[in-house]
Amino acid sequence: MSWLPNASLATLKEAAALRTSIRQWMEGHDVLEVCTPALSRHATTDPHVPSIGTSDGGYLHTSPEFPMKRLLAAHAQDPLSQPDIYQIASVFRAGESGQFHNTEFSLLEWYRVGMNHHDLMVDAENLLQHVWTNFSTVWPGLRTLRYGVEIRDRLGVWPEAASAGLIERHFRANGRSYPASIGMDVDAALDLFMDEFVLPMFSDSEFTLVKDYPVSQAALARLGLDEDGRKVAERFEIYFGKTELANGFHELSDSDVQRARFMEDLEMRQIMAAPLLPMDTYLLDALAEGLPDCAGIALGLDRLLMVLGKYERISQVLSFDDQRA
Repeated sequence: MSWLPNASLATLKEAAALRTSIRQWMEGHDVLEVCTPALSRHATTDPHVPSIGTSDGGYLHTSPEFPMKRLLAAHAQDPLSQPDIYQIASVFRAGESGQFHNTEFSLLEWYRVGMNHHDLMVDAENLLQHVWTNFSTVWPGLRTLRYGVEIRDRLGVWPEAASAGLIERHFRANGRSYPASIGMDVDAALDLFMDEFVLPMFSDSEFTLVKDYPVSQAALARLGLDEDGRKVAERFEIYFGKTELANGFHELSDSDVQRARFMEDLEMRQIMAAPLLPMDTYLLDALAEGLPDCAGIALGLDRLLMVLGKYERISQVLSFDDQRA
């Protein structure tokens, strides 16, 4: 009976109600819905985000971020008519299958012109509260934590001073296994440290926002200073319980800096013996032309529906998962 869908009719109706709720909120805040191609001649260089190639040399997008930024840059010369934009898109990442992962999944991505990451934190909380109260009467609340403080309080050093060796020793001292595949990748070690020692402390009944990530994890975010004057990435992540839902940035607009980060990604791919993929030169050209000051966020809709409907596996909220697609 593998032809049958994974999701029940009731779940499909919940998913439709979620999309309707989001579109109502976006319309009420004058955010324009857009559509961009799922197939590109460029790929994501991030060594930890696996792209899927096609037989004709193209790549399925892992996020609609790059073309959406190109739309923003194309209209940046007329700030009075520059729209905020959003998109609900199917995206694709190779090898992602499990409790919270499917090769194809749905992302809500939106960009707010003139906002920084702090403004976007409020914006995202407002959207989540709007959606939540359409499904339940009681808003569970959102608390904010600082990435560096959480690492320092458990590891004894700020993330910038951490080494893969120090993190491995902490794992061993606490009776935890540590994968040899991490090697000297400090950011991968920090990610695992967060999963093993920080996320278990998150409340299962509320949203948690983590901000002030280390510079090495800036990705496509600007750099700034935290309240202690330490240089950090102007980005944040949102969780419900231990489930990661969203990743937001004060968007980097410097083409040269972005090109340098892409090159660092490719160097890391060489070290990891991962395929070297073509960087998005269209995005770099758009940034060189001028991206308006903006903040953007990607939110996993399937995971949000899991949280809202109290589902255990992502396959339960998909019409057809990897095994039935």
